[in-house]
Amino acid sequence: MGILNVTPDSFSDGGRFYQLDDALRQALLMQDQGAEVIDIGGESTRPGATPVSLDEEINRVIPVIEKIREYSDVAISIDTSKPEVMQAAIEAGASMVNDVNALHADGAIEVCVEHQIPVCLMHKQGSPQDMQDNPQYSDVVDEIKQYLLARAQCCIEAGLNKDKIVVDPGFGFGKNLKNNLLLLQQIQQFCSLGYPVLVGISRKSMFGQLLDRDASDRLVASTTAVAIAYHKGARFFRVHDVAETCDALKLCEAVETIKQQ
Repeated sequence: MGILNVTPDSFSDGGRFYQLDDALRQALLMQDQGAEVIDIGGESTRPGATPVSLDEEINRVIPVIEKIREYSDVAISIDTSKPEVMQAAIEAGASMVNDVNALHADGAIEVCVEHQIPVCLMHKQGSPQDMQDNPQYSDVVDEIKQYLLARAQCCIEAGLNKDKIVVDPGFGFGKNLKNNLLLLQQIQQFCSLGYPVLVGISRKSMFGQLLDRDASDRLVASTTAVAIAYHKGARFFRVHDVAETCDALKLCEAVETIKQQ
């Protein structure tokens, strides 16, 4: 899943793909590099980010979805928590909803049930404005597992097919460095829940804390984390660096599947 932020303020690539032509070129490039899904977001959810109005978010993402659809049939995911944006994006050609708020907004589940569209349910603690202000857990892995199971069950009870659900433990969303490392260490516990697991760890601040690297210098750490998560059972990866991640995953798959002659 290639990340395409059409925002001026995302933590890593804010402003780079804010113009329509730039966004289209990046989407097609990521597809050529091996991305199977392009994840389009019009509102930054980085720590401290300012909320965006409904109209502004729609004006950012819908032209991009429509333009990509003119040139490509690549799967498009809409990264939003607003049901109105979900609806407009689906009508424009999106085929998945990726919600950091796990469809908590009024009407969000109903939109996804109506269209029977795949959804990614992510865990976060707090809001982007305060989520990194001393997050607290008694057992970070178990608490997030129970949360994701509960949100998935809500979707199923509302009428969404179980096979449409992907879960995401939410690296960096209301987690400190130790929390994030524990989630990566034990990602197999999420893979045992019965849903595909998405890992969104690309260029995260945890690597800055651990390695003292700027966001633009976290490629090695990001691809290493993807390889660790793959080895433990994760199969969806939301990344900025598509070509390099695909190389890492091809090697992981080759090692896993090679047989002695």
